[in-house]
Amino acid sequence: MNLLSEIGNAKSVAIAGHIRPDGDCISSTLAVRNYLLNARPDLKVAVFAQDNPPTIFSYLKGYDEMNLTYSPKEKYDVFIALDVSALDRLGESQWFFDEADKTICVDHHETNPGLADVNLIRAEASSTCEVLFETFDKEFIDDSVAECLYTGIVHDSGVFQYSNMSRNSFMVVAELIGYDFNAPRIIRETFYEKSYVQNQILGRALLESILFMDGRCIVSMVDRKMMDFYEVLPKHLEGIVNQLKNTRGVEVAIFMYEMGTQRYKVSMRSEGGVNVATVAAVFGGGGHDRAAGVEMNGTYYDVINALSKEIEKQLQ
Repeated sequence: MNLLSEIGNAKSVAIAGHIRPDGDCISSTLAVRNYLLNARPDLKVAVFAQDNPPTIFSYLKGYDEMNLTYSPKEKYDVFIALDVSALDRLGESQWFFDEADKTICVDHHETNPGLADVNLIRAEASSTCEVLFETFDKEFIDDSVAECLYTGIVHDSGVFQYSNMSRNSFMVVAELIGYDFNAPRIIRETFYEKSYVQNQILGRALLESILFMDGRCIVSMVDRKMMDFYEVLPKHLEGIVNQLKNTRGVEVAIFMYEMGTQRYKVSMRSEGGVNVATVAAVFGGGGHDRAAGVEMNGTYYDVINALSKEIEKQLQ
């Protein structure tokens, strides 16, 4: 796919990622925005962002111009969905998707059925940003675009440590770091650096974690009371599930936080023996074979028991 060719003579383009955006989601939307404006300065481009994107990404060009209110409600010629595996993950921006004359989806989630008119889904890619790189004409990639793409790859690959990093992924990164931006600072300040309260809630989550299935699985949960005590939001809980996965002998890590009364947001990570995307799909979620998520209703024990049954099927 060539993104500019797919857009054609469109005069307006709307761009959006998924609800509760992460690094790859934010970076991919802004990468496309900056790229399109480099190629077509006359193009009307709007990026719709959800749930107050983390300020750690405020250095990315276009961050301050994202539309957080979804207004005005107007029709766009083209809508580009990025890092979105299902329509309901678009949140309020789905209205613009439904009204657009043409829809395009670029993604790397294996559970994506192909939700747009034109789809480019590469489940083997490290990130949506990696997939995007191959759709861009190099003459319109400048420092700001490269910085966005690099940030997205860094975050969805766990700083290049996950198995989703392929030879192609590293070749893309090698090209990107040839542009003028501070790559080490991006890794340090957006991936590793945490606030004091983030470290406190991480410590609490680790302290109260539980091993089960003969030590092959680990789970931890943060409820609303705990979040209120530490004054943290869901975006401050990023990285906890990855730290749980680093426990020796653990094949599947589960972290959940309470969204509302008996409703939990669940994140799962796997060492590879269990496809957690398959587990998540049973309950309406999705993701990748080693990283997936889902929202579930019930008590904490209801959720764990339900997930355990599906995980056990694969561990056997």
